[in-house]
Amino acid sequence: MKFMQATAMTAAMLLIACKSKEPDNQASPATDAVVVGASAMSQSKVPAMRGIVGSVEGRQDFSSPPAAMPVAAQESDATAQSSSAQGTDPMSVQIAPTMVIRNGQASVEVDKLDPAIVKLRQLAAQLGGYIANSSLSGGKDQIRSATLELKIPAQRFDQALNGLATLGKVESVNATAEDVGEEYVDITARVNNGHRLEDRLIALLATRTGKLQDVLSVERELARVREEIERYEGRLRFLKSRVATSTLSVTVHEPFPILGQSPGQNPIVAAMRQAWRNFVGFISAIIASLGVLIPLAALALAGWVIYRRVRKV
Repeated sequence: MKFMQATAMTAAMLLIACKSKEPDNQASPATDAVVVGASAMSQSKVPAMRGIVGSVEGRQDFSSPPAAMPVAAQESDATAQSSSAQGTDPMSVQIAPTMVIRNGQASVEVDKLDPAIVKLRQLAAQLGGYIANSSLSGGKDQIRSATLELKIPAQRFDQALNGLATLGKVESVNATAEDVGEEYVDITARVNNGHRLEDRLIALLATRTGKLQDVLSVERELARVREEIERYEGRLRFLKSRVATSTLSVTVHEPFPILGQSPGQNPIVAAMRQAWRNFVGFISAIIASLGVLIPLAALALAGWVIYRRVRKV
């Protein structure tokens, strides 16, 4: 019995010596208590003591922070969160395109009409546009004027308005903007629905094995759907071209005369002509009145002669 107790004490002392040689040298109070009590315990209690010491050694420290996640796992989680956020974010919904048709009218007073027309054509060419329609008016006793319709890219519409100042005195400018975005989105949706219906009709026609009348009715419906699609697509192309190209109608004219009602008129010469017309009119009026004055004078002379004769008698 004493031999077994001595063996237990020797084992406990060897365990203490091994613990003192570790670098961290962390000895818990529970281990010391077990070692102190080992000298008084019996051999039956030695395995229990060893189990307690083993449990103390294998105890984990949960006070330290957990290990960091791998970088790849963090990136995958971040990607998943961002994708889910994009799916629920209302701002991720596609916004309708801006479709605005810009047109304008302007009136410019120029010194000479022909050089102004040349400059206006050069301005349209510099902006990447062209002259669509033009009209010229001017004749005897009329102010010379011209109206030119410019077709220019929409993004250079403001440059065209600013370039009018190089022609002469800008009298008036009227610019309009028509938003056709709602119509564009509506027609686009109709085109997409038409294509889906066309696909269904084509699939139905490919698998249709019934009566000839049924096949012909499907073909007529398919032709009608395709006609609507072409009409809608043509409207979309028209809207795109109108949005991409702006129209600017410019009217240029020569200055009005300072005196007189019409250009090229000399007021002094006009006054002399009017005086001569008045004189001729006065003479013509006198001559016309002789048809009345001569008979009256004849009647007056006859009356006076008769009165003299009667007085002498």
